[in-house]
Amino acid sequence: MNTASVSLDLDNLWAYLKTHGDPEWERRPSFLPTAVPRLLDAFGTHGLTTTVFVVGADVEREDGAQAVAAITGAGHEVANHSYGHEPWLHRYSRDRLEAELARTEDAIVAAGAPRPTGFRGPGYSVTHDLLELLAERGYRYDASTLPTWIGPLARAYHNRTAPTGGERDLFGGFSRVRAPNAAYRWRVGTGLVELPVTTMPLLRVPIHGSYLLQLHQVSPRLARGYFTTALRLCRARGVQPSLLLHPTDVLGAAEAPGMEFFPGMAVPGARKVEFLGWVLGALRGHFDVVGTGAHVDRLEAGLREHDTGLLARCGG
Repeated sequence: MNTASVSLDLDNLWAYLKTHGDPEWERRPSFLPTAVPRLLDAFGTHGLTTTVFVVGADVEREDGAQAVAAITGAGHEVANHSYGHEPWLHRYSRDRLEAELARTEDAIVAAGAPRPTGFRGPGYSVTHDLLELLAERGYRYDASTLPTWIGPLARAYHNRTAPTGGERDLFGGFSRVRAPNAAYRWRVGTGLVELPVTTMPLLRVPIHGSYLLQLHQVSPRLARGYFTTALRLCRARGVQPSLLLHPTDVLGAAEAPGMEFFPGMAVPGARKVEFLGWVLGALRGHFDVVGTGAHVDRLEAGLREHDTGLLARCGG
């Protein structure tokens, strides 16, 4: 059976509000104590070992450190999702990027997890400098790319719904559709592996949790058919999918106040948990499902190489 992977970006409520330009983010509201147990229960029900990309600023907090301890205790890999979760990471200087990596690494180790060897940029943000730093610091893989054409449409929606002061430079350009939809190596260091967040083969539209839930909000039957089609195309095209989840995939609107703008938030939390269970079950029906790091381990031999110039051509 071919391999697939599941990963979770443990973005917190304050991070979403900050990106959206809501000043309430400065109070650092958190939904981790509600979301993390639900997610771990869902993974445990299906016997899955996943990878959780954590934000350093949260891991330094009590609830974030407790989340990392619970995640690690359940056998999941903990990876780096930056310190401040700013999707405009591509505008950072090299020194600031290194500080983001180092501070998050220290927080993860202090919380009792192994030093991370995987990274995902917030908002799929990645640059040549970032990849070089990851290689220099001993990372094995990056998982920041999303090979789709809908970035400008997502940016337009974000900019229309965000209050004045929200970040406008997000999600890349149409040319990202040309980026590979399967794992490859960057020509940096000793060959850092890139494991993209999988999009639907041929159509190159997203298939991760928040997009499925937006469809579910319209029609549960549509969402199930969409994901089933994606899995069939992955098998037909030889794509080993890397499925991305977020805490909002198990939370209702009342549990994430201020996030009415986010896809799928009209779906009640209990229905989201039920749908996530179906998604994980469907994935397991077609693939051997592991975490991101384990997926990379299985793919490392024989991967194609790409120069980081690909980032400039794909809006990274």
